[in-house]
Amino acid sequence: MEYQILMTVSEYLKQNTAVYHDAAEKLFNSGKIFNKTFTLEDYKKIIHTNYLMLLHSEDKIFHKLDRYSEKLQLNNRKKLPLIEKDLKSLLLEKTAAGHELELLSHHEALGAMYVIEGSTLGGNVIAKQLSRTEGFDDVTFNFFGCYHENTGAMWKNFKETLDAEVHENKYDEVLSGAKKLYTFLLNVN
Repeated sequence: MEYQILMTVSEYLKQNTAVYHDAAEKLFNSGKIFNKTFTLEDYKKIIHTNYLMLLHSEDKIFHKLDRYSEKLQLNNRKKLPLIEKDLKSLLLEKTAAGHELELLSHHEALGAMYVIEGSTLGGNVIAKQLSRTEGFDDVTFNFFGCYHENTGAMWKNFKETLDAEVHENKYDEVLSGAKKLYTFLLNVN
């Protein structure tokens, strides 16, 4: 008798968005973060691009995910006001992207949120590393440090909810939302 081991939707997303994740790391010169050659200009680029992503996606995602509001603790996941503080402290202007993002379902919204929550997980590491890098003494990491010591717990809550709520026949729809947001992020400038 053959047993098929099913992949969770979060594993499916990780596997099928790796190429997008790598492209985003390349776009933002992420390798420079860990060898301490990341500059304030590099940081401004990553903040501005993430701001545009959140500006064009956060309300749409939250609106589509209203049914999961309590399970996902959506009120604690709002990042746009935090990144706006970062913009202000870096003296960056608020702008809009030249194109729109459209999410067709709550499944696509879950995929898009996977990208944002994943970046928050990585952002916590980035904030810690940059806080020890020369030239970042006066930088406040409102966006990247948004969950503080709760980063792991917030990621776990998101991943568990995602895996529990999405059935295998909807994996491609969730993946579509993740790809849409990654594509938006990679083409926003």
